[in-house]
Amino acid sequence: MTIDVAYAGVNFLDVMARRGDVGYVPAWPYVPGLEVAGTVREVGAGVSDLTAGQRVAAFTPGGGLSEVALTRAVLTVPIPDQISLLTAAGTPMMFSTALLLLTDSARLGPGDNVLVHSASGGVGSALAQLVPAIGGGLLIGTVGRPDKVASAQKSGYDVVIARGDGLIEAVRAATGGGGVDVVLDPLGTSMLDVDLAVTAPGGRIVLFGNAGGGQPAPLPPAGKLIGGNVAIGGFSISSLGASAPERVAAALRRVLDMIATGRLDVAVTKVDSLADVPAVHQLLADGRGNGKYVTRVTSTE
Repeated sequence: MTIDVAYAGVNFLDVMARRGDVGYVPAWPYVPGLEVAGTVREVGAGVSDLTAGQRVAAFTPGGGLSEVALTRAVLTVPIPDQISLLTAAGTPMMFSTALLLLTDSARLGPGDNVLVHSASGGVGSALAQLVPAIGGGLLIGTVGRPDKVASAQKSGYDVVIARGDGLIEAVRAATGGGGVDVVLDPLGTSMLDVDLAVTAPGGRIVLFGNAGGGQPAPLPPAGKLIGGNVAIGGFSISSLGASAPERVAAALRRVLDMIATGRLDVAVTKVDSLADVPAVHQLLADGRGNGKYVTRVTSTE
């Protein structure tokens, strides 16, 4: 099916595709853009639950940063009337990823303490709202620069720490020495030694990206995981969208419902046009971005 794109989300995955990281571009030439909001332009054969002109949010397999995007109906979800197209465009990748990380990958339990790296980014900001919304406990964030601490604190983190010397001790102190139950890490394997050092027995570490680029290091030997009673898992919303799209769509429906009923608040930075997106990509690549960016494509709002 095709969508007339009003707004499109901007993501760090676009940066990884542009710089040529392995596995992020299926073929060249490639147009970035993995999430959109707009109206259905045309549906394909066999699609009965969506109609032309309907307001929708969708995951796209690339190509979202364009006036017309092609996607699968199974990854397209109607937008509740209470939600603007601008807000909806910032929801699929950010909030659906955050929800699935917590519920499917980390199996967050009541009161579980959570550590999130890159807390001031889009997914980090979504996690700040979702962890308390679904019953998590203490929420600790790390950021790459001291000037990002205030932004992460504002989004809802209980404790925010700039990464550097003393990080392990600071996380342990924040938990009273007991460690965290869940670590959500988009930094590849560069922080894995820290993750292992601060994870409590029975804890779960979820790797969901490789923001630093390069070749990830090997995972720790099984004996270290067994001895530490720690599990390491991985998550990719793009891969899950290909293999189990109904699970991804269900997550998007749930977060849209939570936004519509006031349980979540999506704050986005509006980018004026597609021509301004490369500058936003550079901000993200330099580690200077904050929160979620959404670009206007054809909307007159």
